[in-house]
Amino acid sequence: MKHDTVLITGASSGLGRSLALTLARPGRMLHLGGRNETRLLETARACISRGAGVRIRLCDVTDQSGMEEWIQTLGPLDLVLACAGITGGTRKPTKPDSAPYEPDEQIRRFFATNLDGVLNTVLPALNVMQHQPRGADGMRGRICAISSVAGLVSYPGTPSYGAAKAAVDRFMVATGGNMRQAGILLSSVVCGFLNTPMTARNRFPMPGLTDVENASRRILRGLRRNERRIVFPLWLAAGSRFMDLLPIRLAEAYYIRQPTGSAGSMPEPDLS
Repeated sequence: MKHDTVLITGASSGLGRSLALTLARPGRMLHLGGRNETRLLETARACISRGAGVRIRLCDVTDQSGMEEWIQTLGPLDLVLACAGITGGTRKPTKPDSAPYEPDEQIRRFFATNLDGVLNTVLPALNVMQHQPRGADGMRGRICAISSVAGLVSYPGTPSYGAAKAAVDRFMVATGGNMRQAGILLSSVVCGFLNTPMTARNRFPMPGLTDVENASRRILRGLRRNERRIVFPLWLAAGSRFMDLLPIRLAEAYYIRQPTGSAGSMPEPDLS
């Protein structure tokens, strides 16, 4: 797999940072984007210490024009990893006769970041790659976006997060069926819980919690194999698929009794 030039969003923390460090080596150029300047610079310095060339960009993936300007002026790209995202769940009822809820601002921010932010990364990257020559393996480039096992189910604890991730997965896989004819791989990563700063404050058991370094290696292995959907842990994804086939009332009767993702068990996200 040719990946001499790599772009990563969300590189200041979590999975994006781990992928950047895993890919950092002499002869490789990393374009790293993120919102937190201090943490992004820390990632850049760590990658440079491993011999990689690094250019950083302070950016918010919700800024469509800013993302287009950045990506379309970089030159050829071998690999693009859309890792920027935020997570969170429902809040506890505010009154005895009310229900768990998500604030309107949170819902809109989740879709803006986790869905529109992916599109603002993928679409300019597609435009760049379609004008690149094919490599020796017949490929023009690879683009990977992070979905989630949460996108496989209609889980009451994470409605907007799961919906946005479901849309990402469907878009990447379906569009990838067309783009492979142009020599561009589109991959969706359907993963479970990762031990990132975002999940560290969750107040519930996280089944299948995966080390972020292992997750990075699994993603890169899947890309080398041209996998259109990279799934882990398999047992968690399979169980989620099964639950989604059940009648809604039956599935919900199970979900609302689980501590995982119950109302108020996830920290309130930074919506700034």
